[in-house]
Amino acid sequence: MQWLGGRESDNVDDRRGSGGGGLIVGGGIGTVVIAVIVMLLGGDPSQILNRSAPTQQEQGSQAPNGPQPDDAAASFTRKVLASTENVWGKIFQEQGSQYQDPTLVMFRGVTSSGCGTAQQAMGPFYCPLDQKVYIDLSFYDELAQRFQAPGEFAMAYVVAHEIGHHVQNQLGIMRKVEQARQQMSEREYNKVSVRLELQADFFAGVWANRAQGKTISIDENDVESALTAANAIGDDKIQEETQGRVVPDAFTHGTSAQRVYWFKKGLKTGDIRQGDTFNSNEDANL
Repeated sequence: MQWLGGRESDNVDDRRGSGGGGLIVGGGIGTVVIAVIVMLLGGDPSQILNRSAPTQQEQGSQAPNGPQPDDAAASFTRKVLASTENVWGKIFQEQGSQYQDPTLVMFRGVTSSGCGTAQQAMGPFYCPLDQKVYIDLSFYDELAQRFQAPGEFAMAYVVAHEIGHHVQNQLGIMRKVEQARQQMSEREYNKVSVRLELQADFFAGVWANRAQGKTISIDENDVESALTAANAIGDDKIQEETQGRVVPDAFTHGTSAQRVYWFKKGLKTGDIRQGDTFNSNEDANL
């Protein structure tokens, strides 16, 4: 992956020097454990965590003083975020609306979010209640080591997936899903959650399509690294790794093959109109 120039986003709340920030009271141990599994897959933590506002607010964000070991990853993340801002700003403009840039929070260890406590073990996630993406940059190392998905484009895919959730929030899709949730069983809602996550994968592909040749240059090896990441963090792979068996009814993110399929479709078409994962059965046999 090569950058073809371009800026770094200023829409970043850098808490890497804040010493962890305030903790959130509430949720319970069982809830937090479930949320860890959901958010490790790049999900929406408001599905699990307490939806009330934090009882302790972040006691002032503080950027780190002096050079830090993860400064290169921080700079890279800012560039990816800026690229998503460019792409989605243009797409929304084409649709006659205005894209509202999200804030990306960089932290170490633990911090507070509008959806509850953000922890390193949770992996990156988007909180629709404060419209922020949260990421402990050490996740990039986990992506390369645990999930065997090294490379900058795999890292960019993860960020773009979370921004995909922000796009869903902007389009009102998350609100509709949350409203429908009130009348569904857990099993039924899991199926809807899968479609939400697959659409975020599709949107990540749309970003890559639109950014190609403008802010980034990617080749087949780069795409392969992103597909490896999508394949590695599918529900089936995670379940098999953590519990030794696959339980489709418990899926909330889709199979590895489904995630790969929708990312590739977004990458190929660059057309958000082709990403209605909720009413499509084209991935039924994957």
